[in-house]
Formats: sequence, C-alpha cells, structure tokens
Amino acid sequence: MTSIAGLVARVRSGAPRLGPVRLVCIDGPAGSGKTTLAARLAVELDAPTVHLDDLYEGWSGLDSLWPRLEDQVLRPLAVGLPARWQRYDWSLASFAEWHDLPVPPVLVLEGSGSAPRALGGRASLVVFVEAPWAIRLERGLARDGVELTEEWHRWQARESRHFVEEHTRARADVVIDGCEPVLS
Repeated sequence: MTSIAGLVARVRSGAPRLGPVRLVCIDGPAGSGKTTLAARLAVELDAPTVHLDDLYEGWSGLDSLWPRLEDQVLRPLAVGLPARWQRYDWSLASFAEWHDLPVPPVLVLEGSGSAPRALGGRASLVVFVEAPWAIRLERGLARDGVELTEEWHRWQARESRHFVEEHTRARADVVIDGCEPVLS
C-alpha cells in the first residue's frame, strides 16, 4: 500500500528534473481523488499546487491545455525563472486574473492530463490516481451539480481517449486506487 510518507521520501530523494524544481504530477481521471492526494502531498512537501482545473479552457480544455501550461508554467521554471499563469473562470467562460509562481523547490501539478508524453523526463514523480467510472461520476456530480451530467459524460470520454493515447497509467511511477485510503 502506498503511503504519503513514502511518496514524500521519493520526491525528496530524487533530483530536480525541471530546472531547480522537483515536479510532482498527480494525473488520472476526474473524480478519482487527485485533488485530495495533491493537497496532502503539498502540505507534507511544503509545496505550492497548480490545479489544471484553473488552466483548462472550460469543458473542452483538456485538448488545448498543454501549450499554455508549457509556456506559462513549465518553460520558465525549467530555466529557473518564476512562472506566471492565467486562471480560467468557468462561470465567465473566459480567462481571468494572472497568478505569479516563484520558483519553488517542489511543485505539485494536479489534474487530468498533467503527465502527457510531452512532459518527457521532467517530473520527479508521476502518480496516476484511478477509480471506477461510476464512482468518479458520482463524486463529480456531487461537487459540480447534476445539471452538468452531459458535460461530465463528454469529459470522461475525452479524458479516456487522452489516457489511452498517452499511455499515462503505464508511464506513471505510482498507481493509486482512489477508493482506498492513502496511509500517512
């Protein structure tokens, strides 16, 4: 069974691979438990977290995410410069304010699509969190509202294709069952 302490030890003992930054990618389908795991890791690692929910350009944003993430966050950090990313406001359906991110020793990047092949070897740790489709849908609708059921179905289909094309689970350093507790 995976533990938070074990994941933290792996990150701390590994070399930075994104310039001076140890990048931790928490990937997996929506509703699997990524945000919960990322929050726990961020506290233990004293690390900032960038949530991809803040960077997707709405419900179809998974497909257009990577160039923006690369330009605004990863490329600057890789050369030791602060990052600056623009948050997407889901209620306004447009990009909103900018957020500055000083160069951290560790950065937790959380969200579906956070560890595509384009990332290369720049992550110090890639974790794939999974859970059954029905449980993920139930969690998502409880959070977002049942009126978004169709959007959730479209998102789940889109991210399923993404994970198959990217072989994300197979490339992960650690696979976690989002229905099982992760020990401290």
